[in-house]
Amino acid sequence: MSDYEVLGQFYLGKPYDLASGKTRSEYLLYDAKDLVTHALCVGMTGSGKTGLCLALLEEAAIDGIPAIIIDPKGDIANLCLTFPQLRPTDFQPWIDPGEATRQGKSVEEYATDVAARWKKGLGDWDQPPERIQKFRDAVEVAIYTPGSNAGLPLTVLKSFAAPAAAIREQPDALREQINSAVAGLLALLQIEGDPLRSREFILLATLLERAWQEGKDVALGELIREIQTPPFDKLGFLDLESFFPQKDRFTLAMALNNLLASPGFQTWLTGAPLDIQKLLYTSTGKPRHVILSIAHLSDAERMFFVTIVLNAVIAWMRAQTGTTSLRAILYMDEVFGYFPPTANPPSKTPMLTLLKQARAFGLGVVLATQNPVDLDYKGLSNCGTWFLGRLQTERDKLRVLDGLEGASTAAGAAFDRAELEKTLSSLGNRVFLMNNVHEDAPVVLQTRWALSYLRGPISSEQIRTLMAPLRDGAAATETVQKMADSASRPVLPPGIEEVFIARRAAKPAGKGVEYRPALYGTAKVHYQNAAQGIDHSENVTFLVPVDGKLTDEVWTSAEDMTEAGVDLDSGPEDGARFATLPAALCKAKAYEGFASDLRDSLYRTKRLPLWKYAKLKIVSQPGESQAEFRIRLSQAARELRDTELEKLRQKYSPKMTALKEQIRKAEQKVAKEKEQARGTVIQSVITIGSSVIGSVFGRKLASSANVGRAATGARAASRALSQQADVGHAEETVEALNARFEEMNQEFKLECEKIENTVQADKLPLEELCLTPKKADITVNKVVLAWMPVVV
Repeated sequence: MSDYEVLGQFYLGKPYDLASGKTRSEYLLYDAKDLVTHALCVGMTGSGKTGLCLALLEEAAIDGIPAIIIDPKGDIANLCLTFPQLRPTDFQPWIDPGEATRQGKSVEEYATDVAARWKKGLGDWDQPPERIQKFRDAVEVAIYTPGSNAGLPLTVLKSFAAPAAAIREQPDALREQINSAVAGLLALLQIEGDPLRSREFILLATLLERAWQEGKDVALGELIREIQTPPFDKLGFLDLESFFPQKDRFTLAMALNNLLASPGFQTWLTGAPLDIQKLLYTSTGKPRHVILSIAHLSDAERMFFVTIVLNAVIAWMRAQTGTTSLRAILYMDEVFGYFPPTANPPSKTPMLTLLKQARAFGLGVVLATQNPVDLDYKGLSNCGTWFLGRLQTERDKLRVLDGLEGASTAAGAAFDRAELEKTLSSLGNRVFLMNNVHEDAPVVLQTRWALSYLRGPISSEQIRTLMAPLRDGAAATETVQKMADSASRPVLPPGIEEVFIARRAAKPAGKGVEYRPALYGTAKVHYQNAAQGIDHSENVTFLVPVDGKLTDEVWTSAEDMTEAGVDLDSGPEDGARFATLPAALCKAKAYEGFASDLRDSLYRTKRLPLWKYAKLKIVSQPGESQAEFRIRLSQAARELRDTELEKLRQKYSPKMTALKEQIRKAEQKVAKEKEQARGTVIQSVITIGSSVIGSVFGRKLASSANVGRAATGARAASRALSQQADVGHAEETVEALNARFEEMNQEFKLECEKIENTVQADKLPLEELCLTPKKADITVNKVVLAWMPVVV
């Protein structure tokens, strides 16, 4: 375990001495929890801003933190360019031929140079190639391209999904999300939308509010119809026709319809739905770094998409539990234009909401820009960490200092403007001033070498190549055809209810439709377990085709339609035929028996699978998959890890501090003993020398003075030997203390590794629970005759 691989901390670089122009030897580690209070990175082109931000994302990935990354330029897609073997052939497909030519080399030669440079760069920053593999193993990196099939497809136009109940129950939060969604849609249509003056805005907001308050999603096709024929007659005190005449409403509906119908816009209608939880984690619970690449979009399309994404993140955020640990990251590169100081684009309100509220849910917002003048620094006062690199102009520097001063004041931190201004003027490439309100003072750092190959913006064709292995799994939209007209059908006795299943299969030319009988049953199953705190009900739907005679166990062959759902038509299709209806389905009383049989079948077969993690006494929620439960557990375990890690630091810190002090004193003693020994040796030499000279040149060989001096010299020599022994003992003490310190340091690292193993979601041991409903807790809602359309 490297010295910088510390749990919950990001290795961003090393402290940098501006006076000497050199980095110091120690590592600069950034506490992951500090990112919960958000961060801003500012620096001109060539400052190293992208490298710093990629390094931060790489560290988050290694720590298992998922991220939603909005990439307006294509630079962040470099996260996909990671090559653990560091072979020239790995780099070669991504080399810019123009850059190779400018260097006077072939692409192959330049790729060899780049591979060598990356290997050396990583080595200079103490990062082995294995760390690249560790990054790749930690997260799945995916690039989504809304409105394009270059990357993975992503649709936000399939419907305007209703916000979560937590938002619908807060009028201000619901209104805020409605306003953002409507503003984004009108921006896409290039219609000026003022919440107080624009009738287009007011009409769309009212339609969304009516549906969302009832928890209903709004399909765009339905929205177009409701624009023409709204489900209300008045808006405010005015009748609808006076406020917004039908002719003008038709124009608005046509504008939206024409946009959706245009060939170039069809890619917006296909792809995976904008589900933040599914974007953040794979189906197995593995964290993801999802890059939403929007470089190919127009300005209006970008604004619309960013607004919708920010609202989706808010909805996801408010569905999470509170935490002080970092749960996920929302990163936006080049935020210029989306969070201006005076204008109010659709993206600004949800961005401000995230900056103010996301910290309570463990969501860290990271914003980056090379245009510091066009930022709302009042809103950015919510950012606790500022990374400031080399700036283009004096105006940029002064504007950043104003914003930083506001953020420091808001956080109650000290602010030395003169010193920071001097520091900003001295920054060079890859050198940043980090002002973290959680630390005592700002620090200057040089960023570490990125694990990813920083080749510059990734083109659409390159994204297509990178995402080819993942593209086959991308979801596509499904269109359900519904047509309803009356047709002749069997005459049923009174008391028999019938329904018509909507046809999903296409009907080729020359083919017809035949309705075949089935039983359609719905029920409510209630599970209760006080010990586990479970009180859950679920509605179930079953469909049983009936061909001939019914068996006693009719529901054993039923198809569970609970997840897929059943679409119903108001009547049969025109010209359809009907199959023969079995006699058993022509008796009204028989349906009471079918309902009783359904209850019995559910009692025998229905089970509620749950999982329990004994260590934290946490039980999964009904409907929560094992992967989702593990994700939630990993967050709880991470919170426990942070607590245990803090206890571990408190346990070891005093001991290690005391040992350091003992080592210091022991080293002082060694120096003192050496000095005393040297003095004693000199004294003994002088004394013995005097006695020898006296004996040689004196008048009497054995005079009493000579004898005395000889004796004194002997004693001095003895003391010198004793002092040398004392030096040896003191040095042994220093060695023993150093060995003890290293042993304690290793103990601390081992304890950290043990704690780290407790937060890996896929390794947490789970117990399986299975709840059975009581028969009295099963309520059959209906069992009716259903007609199923079959193309024949």
